[in-house]
Amino acid sequence: MESLSPAITSKLLFPPKNTSSHATIRSCFRFPVHRATVIQLFKRNPCVASAAVNSMSAMDFSDPYWKSKYKEDFEKRFDIPHLTDFFTDAQSYPSTFCLRMRTPVSEEFAQGYPSDEEWHGYVNNNDRVLLKVIRFSSPRSAGAECIDPDCTWVEQWIHRAGPREKIYFKPEEVKAAIVTCGGLCPGLNDVIRQIVITLEIYGVKKIVGIPFGYRGFGKELAEIPLTRKVVQNVHLSGGSLLGVSRGGPNVTEIVDSMQERGITMLFVLGGNGTHAGANAIHNECRKRGLKVAVVGVPKTIDNDILLMDKTFGFDTAVEEAQRAINSAYIEAHSAYRGVGVVKLMGRSSGFIAMQAALASGQIDICLIPEVPFELHGPHGVLKHLKYLLETKGSAVICVAEGAGQNFVEKTNAKDASGNIVYGDIGVHIQQEIKKYFKEIGDPADVKYIDPTYMIRACRANASDGILCTVLGQNAVHGAFGGYSGITVGICNTHYVYLPIPEVISYPRTVDPNSRMWHRCLTSTGQPDFI
Repeated sequence: MESLSPAITSKLLFPPKNTSSHATIRSCFRFPVHRATVIQLFKRNPCVASAAVNSMSAMDFSDPYWKSKYKEDFEKRFDIPHLTDFFTDAQSYPSTFCLRMRTPVSEEFAQGYPSDEEWHGYVNNNDRVLLKVIRFSSPRSAGAECIDPDCTWVEQWIHRAGPREKIYFKPEEVKAAIVTCGGLCPGLNDVIRQIVITLEIYGVKKIVGIPFGYRGFGKELAEIPLTRKVVQNVHLSGGSLLGVSRGGPNVTEIVDSMQERGITMLFVLGGNGTHAGANAIHNECRKRGLKVAVVGVPKTIDNDILLMDKTFGFDTAVEEAQRAINSAYIEAHSAYRGVGVVKLMGRSSGFIAMQAALASGQIDICLIPEVPFELHGPHGVLKHLKYLLETKGSAVICVAEGAGQNFVEKTNAKDASGNIVYGDIGVHIQQEIKKYFKEIGDPADVKYIDPTYMIRACRANASDGILCTVLGQNAVHGAFGGYSGITVGICNTHYVYLPIPEVISYPRTVDPNSRMWHRCLTSTGQPDFI
């Protein structure tokens, strides 16, 4: 939705004049970013990249105190907003969440809020998780992310997620709302279920679902009452109990609706655009002086959210993609000079295609948005495909939907979220293969499979089910802990809270110099197609 999705920009600084090397460009970045993202931005459109640059001056690495200044700035950016930052008189209460009780708190709260200070299950507000765990010794190391030209190690700590001993909302006064935006993704129902269950354990009685994304804040759609009984078995099927959609009212109208409904906690499940909307809602609530907690749960099947190990739905997508890849392999292997083409999700990042290729062991060519390639020419995909058919007799190609968009017809069409509608690279490759082999007089039996909507509608697998469960629980812990304008994620196997602006600054992408992409190339045996 354009009204909620400001331009996603990267944390870049202007490069020095008269420089062209990637190393020099990277040395100008104030904060570590993927080399691939940097190069792409400047290759695609230097003017756009420069326009996206923030106004902060480059770090002076000759300053002997630059490390302490960097740490100070990092801590400031990653400090998560708290209600006490805006409401100095905000009162705290002993937490109503304690697993020793096993049951929700009493109806009347007659004896005040139950407290168990001896229970060591709470997370201290000063607990931190290390953001980066690899100490790169050289910018030339595979996948290196460096702050300065010498690749100096600087510790970067972010907030640990979990239940706090003190809460900032009275459960009996809370009205919590859950909204799922964007497209479908395995695990949505799992997260909804855990949010509802955890809210009830805190003692919340008023929980509602907003139907069909942000659109549900309009007057034409009624909210959906949620209880543990309602959500008990929703995780056994795919989709979203609440429905999804793109677009919707503007921020002012959404917050007006929240005020009318008396919503004091809003849990938003969605990707970069949805989180941009959640951050705008958080800011509008602060502007109006509303004591409301807005907490995001990153939902993107493409796994393209910054700073996180992975997002829910990704493991399921990779697992389900194996079915399509295996079908393409069988079709290709069973035909005379057969070629199987599988198109997988990945608008700006090729994580699904890369991981699916690695997992299957049946892919000969993997094409992703981050790595440029040529179809024709002596080093093109088609030339290598000809070699594969001559030597192996068959081949399987896996392509991410955002790859090779320079080969397909461009349109100015956008979806309701403001995303450019991409051309179908899978169909284009299928047609180009047929055309190429027809022209050279060689046979080729091409089969094309697009499992996108089958994968999106799947039920979450066990791995994603666990991730969804913990994310949902920690979202509630964060809201009751008084935090707002945050999202919850997993970083270095630990669950953390991150300020929304930091995770939506630009999409996470595959680094072509990373060890994982090198492993994929080793598995497929493909050359560079340029």
